Amino acid sequence: MNWFQQNRWLGTFLIVFGICTLLGLFFLFSGKSGFEEASARFNDAAVERGRLERVDPFPTDDNYRKMKVHLENYRTALDKFKEKLKTHVVSIAPLAPNEFQSRLRQAMLAISDKARANKVKLPDNFHLGFDEFTAALPDTAAAPLLGQQLAQAELLMNILIDARVDSVTAFQRKPLTEQHGAAAAAIPAPALGRKPAAAAATGRKLVERGIVDLAFMSSPSVARKVLNQIAGSNQQLYVIRTLHVRNEQEKGPRRESTEAGASTAALKPIPSGSIKFIVGDEHIEMSARIETIRLTF
Repeated sequence: MNWFQQNRWLGTFLIVFGICTLLGLFFLFSGKSGFEEASARFNDAAVERGRLERVDPFPTDDNYRKMKVHLENYRTALDKFKEKLKTHVVSIAPLAPNEFQSRLRQAMLAISDKARANKVKLPDNFHLGFDEFTAALPDTAAAPLLGQQLAQAELLMNILIDARVDSVTAFQRKPLTEQHGAAAAAIPAPALGRKPAAAAATGRKLVERGIVDLAFMSSPSVARKVLNQIAGSNQQLYVIRTLHVRNEQEKGPRRESTEAGASTAALKPIPSGSIKFIVGDEHIEMSARIETIRLTF
């Protein structure tokens, strides 16, 4: 130990160097063991990944049987729901063009007689929105769809007449796309390099919509009844898309005339049944766009 006492700096350096060497060896062995563990986990994961890539994914037999049961139950429930929906839509029956025209005339006569009996005023030259078919036959392919739309229009008119509206001022039907089948077929195909229309790529629609624009005059209570019956109809699904309400009397009575009438009435005895109400006795004009639902499944 004489050399340590003679050269303390060198001794201290050697001691510190030895301690650092031991610590470095400890960290080296620790890092090596951690690297080996991580490398083993990586190799296991790589082997498992390769195995999964080579194996076709398929559930176990128990899970496969459960999946088949769930799919069958879902298909059964979906079919029941479709059948239930079909009961709330007027069905499409085979119809020849001349049969459709005769049905249109019968419907027009029935609606006119019923409106006359219920004192409901109809527009002049009223043909339920099928004006073009009073003198011309429809296409053979479009006749069944037009027959369905005619039945839907009859239901709407029966709702209005049964509610005893004052008058029906407008009843317009948007033509079906099937009515212009020949014109649609004559549209040229898109040129090479151009993308087709997005509507053509969507495929067949499960739900088609017909549009009827109608307007009528009635009291507010009758209008509420009409809207409730249209929205809650069990024979046909209707969607009230837009609604516009206008009061028949857009301006109220003048204040001066009301005060003068009140002062005059205060001097005279009021006979029974001669009271004139200012609010609550007015009529409204209601315009609505109604979509008639047609199911294609």
